[in-house]
Amino acid sequence: MEFINQNILLIGVVVASAIALIWPMLMGGGGNSVSPAEATMLINREDAHIVDVREASEFADGHMPDAHHLPLSKLSEHLGQLEKFKEKPLIVCCATGMRSNKACRELTKQGFAKVHNLAGGMDAWVGAGYPVKKGGRSK
Repeated sequence: MEFINQNILLIGVVVASAIALIWPMLMGGGGNSVSPAEATMLINREDAHIVDVREASEFADGHMPDAHHLPLSKLSEHLGQLEKFKEKPLIVCCATGMRSNKACRELTKQGFAKVHNLAGGMDAWVGAGYPVKKGGRSK
């Protein structure tokens, strides 16, 4: 008990870290996570469609080439725009992978068959040195 009292802050950090590590498993992803390299292979080999669920200003600051901009806040009302991709691979991205994970769950619920979450989002894409297109126009 004395150890716990003397190291309560350290124990708190360990518990918080453990929760942060298992949180994605508890929440259950709606799609497979793919790395930037795996996403590139899906784009090149299976003609995967990219859906960026960030806000307009984030999208304009830089996005994956050929990405379709559809903010998470408007996803449910604009699902019809993606209907033709229901049986094709979809790569969903955001800044870090959190919003896109939520979008993946929604798309899977709506019957999209091959939904993939870009692990780490645009941060990982840029960090891996992949191309970024600037501007607000979506495909």
